[in-house]
Amino acid sequence: MPKTTKVKKKVKKTKPKSVKKPKIKVLTKPKEINKGPVKISKTYTPKDTEKYMCEKHKVFFRIKLQEWKKELVKANNEALYNGSMDDNSISADIVDQASSYTDKNVEMKAINRQIKLISEIDKALMRIKDDTYGFCLDTAEPIGLKRLMARPVAKYTIAAQEKHEKNEKVHADD
Repeated sequence: MPKTTKVKKKVKKTKPKSVKKPKIKVLTKPKEINKGPVKISKTYTPKDTEKYMCEKHKVFFRIKLQEWKKELVKANNEALYNGSMDDNSISADIVDQASSYTDKNVEMKAINRQIKLISEIDKALMRIKDDTYGFCLDTAEPIGLKRLMARPVAKYTIAAQEKHEKNEKVHADD
C-alpha cells in the first residue's frame, strides 16, 4: 500500500473589523462657523447688492439660526424646570387647582410650539448645509433677503406660502 501524506491548508484567521461610529459634529457655537474661509463681523447684514446666498449670507443665517435655537432651548429648559418646581404646591382649593391646570396647559402648548420651531430651525440649518437654503421648496425661486431676515426658517416665497395656506384652509374646512 502506498504511503499517503496529508497536506494541511493554511487558513488565515481574520478578526472581524470593528465598525467605527461616524463622528457627528454639532455646530452650536457661532465661533465654529468663522473658522472657515469666510468670516463676517458681528454687525454684518446681508445686502441685496451681494450675490444671493453667497457664503457670507450662509454664515450670517447659520449664526442667526443657531443663536435663535440656543435661546429657545434655554427658554424651554427654564420653563420645564419652573413647571416642575410648581408641582410641589398642591392646593386644596378646587379653583386654584383649575387655574394652575390651565396655566400649565398654556405653558405646555407654548413649549410644544417652541419645540416645533426648533425642529424648523434644524431643517433650515440642513438646507444651509445642502445649499438649498433661501430658495423656495416648491418653485426653487429665491425667497428673498427681506423675508429671510424677518423669518429665517421660511421655506417658501410669499406666493407659494399663500398657496399652501389656502390649501390648508380648504382641507381644514372639509
